Amino acid sequence: MKTWPVQDAKARFSELLEACIADGAQMVTKRGAEAAVLVPVSEWRRLLAAARPSLKQLLLSDMGRTDMLTPPRGGARRRKVAALG
Repeated sequence: MKTWPVQDAKARFSELLEACIADGAQMVTKRGAEAAVLVPVSEWRRLLAAARPSLKQLLLSDMGRTDMLTPPRGGARRRKVAALG
């Protein structure tokens, strides 16, 4: 992965984009520190698909699936019963 200082990336963005398409991901640095990575769209889509849990993973997970669907209990007011007598 080639590294581009932010000044070069700004001045030569078309070249940066072409390098990304031809050679893959390109690192952009700011003051010598890694700041961002430009990746081809195909790689981005692959990463997004890998990050999403599958339906099977969701169904088998330990996370509560109905916590948001159930209203909190104990908030309802009860009617007072009239005294018989």
